Amino acid sequence: MKTTTTNSLVHQDIQQFLASSRKMLIDGKWTESASGKTFQTVNPATGKVLGHVAEGAQEDIHRAVQAARQAFDTGPWRRLSPSDRGKCMWRLADLIESHTEQLAQLESLDNGKPVTVARVADVPLAADLFRYMAGWATKIEGHTIPLSVPYTPNTRYLAYTLREPVGVVGQIIPWNFPLLMAAWKLGPALATGCTIVLKPAEQTPLSALFLGELICEAGFPDGVVNIVPGYGETAGAALAAHPHVDKVAFTGSTEVGRHIVQAATGNLKKVSLELGGKSPNLVFNDANLEAGIPGVASAIFFNHGQCCCAGSRLYVEKGIFDQVVSGVAEEAKNIKVGPGMDPTTQMGPLVSDEQQRRVLGYLESGFTEGAEAVTGGHRVGESGYFVEPTVLVNTQPTMKVVQEEIFGPVVCAVPFTDVEEVLQQANDNIYGLAAAVWTEDINKAHRIAAELKSGSVWVNCYNIFDAALPFGGYKQSGWGREMGHDALELYTEVKAVCVKT
Repeated sequence: MKTTTTNSLVHQDIQQFLASSRKMLIDGKWTESASGKTFQTVNPATGKVLGHVAEGAQEDIHRAVQAARQAFDTGPWRRLSPSDRGKCMWRLADLIESHTEQLAQLESLDNGKPVTVARVADVPLAADLFRYMAGWATKIEGHTIPLSVPYTPNTRYLAYTLREPVGVVGQIIPWNFPLLMAAWKLGPALATGCTIVLKPAEQTPLSALFLGELICEAGFPDGVVNIVPGYGETAGAALAAHPHVDKVAFTGSTEVGRHIVQAATGNLKKVSLELGGKSPNLVFNDANLEAGIPGVASAIFFNHGQCCCAGSRLYVEKGIFDQVVSGVAEEAKNIKVGPGMDPTTQMGPLVSDEQQRRVLGYLESGFTEGAEAVTGGHRVGESGYFVEPTVLVNTQPTMKVVQEEIFGPVVCAVPFTDVEEVLQQANDNIYGLAAAVWTEDINKAHRIAAELKSGSVWVNCYNIFDAALPFGGYKQSGWGREMGHDALELYTEVKAVCVKT
């Protein structure tokens, strides 16, 4: 098959990977879709076809769930010692690390992000997540509980709890951090002994499929991890509704999250959701602006603004508003926008034509309602899905650009005069995923952090992620927490055992 990846910078392994249609992984075997259909994945820097991928649908999901069900019910995975499960995950982490360049290039080609960023962030964080969760495999513990049963006062009991894997898990991941989101989902599920059907985003299926090859190489038993690419309304919907799936985990938009919840009601499967955000970034007069200005710029422009926790609402105390806005605008102007494979690129394209049209539509809406762009506000070039880093001012709280998640490199800057005012504005949103506070007053920082209705609050920093740090949202930003010890609760059931002695 011809591809558009003739660039000499593309690793030979990746050229070979893209040279034929990619199949789906079911029960340890690479197989075509039941229908024989494939779909295109596109290079967002050029708008040209990058490769073809098997198009999974209901029958493929059913086959994958059956494989996962058998692997869980009768297979060796959950019966392996916790140490052996951890070792298998550690081998996978080592393989990810040894294929850093290949995975970084796939992320850049398929998603658009700068390969330089994928090398130092996406791939290392994915490997670290598997290592962190591998350590938890041997530390999933129950408790002994002293009983005082009032109606059997002279009887002794040994009571204890077991924490057991929930079973077959359906996992649906987004396109903004394809490899990393696969790791966030797979890591805790594997550590607890679950088996998995993973549905990558149709826009960015390639790194998940490459990861599938590494999973096979690492020696995971057949059926433990199944990977079925396809569209959300077919493969994703079938996975969320499947009666033999015990739990579904989804990362994506709040709108789709509601559909996931509805689909899960058939067998009342467990659901965890990491959804949208419209995160407030609060800058006070006493902030260190030398660090704060580039910090708040990175908060919105990192990953092209295609980040659920992007600091897209910038609230700046009035005394420094003009200075901060001009500084952030200058940072935006100096960002080099270009193809992700260009080693000098700092911001790549948006992921798709649809996403570019969405972001440009929000900008048009904002301008129509009276917002003004200090910088940016337009498409870049005639090919590819590029949008200028944009700073908007003169917005109103009711504007769509202020209330709704744009998921692009667009920040709305708003002045404020007192703490209560800014807290009210910051919390006046359906989302509650993340927030940040910039101040040199540590007492103020702690007080503001306590009042913000957000699952994560960064102080004098932004976008700090670690495998040990739980991540998730308040309100319509989701249910549950990923990463850290909290993630294990998403994939386990607690059983109480009471023995008369």
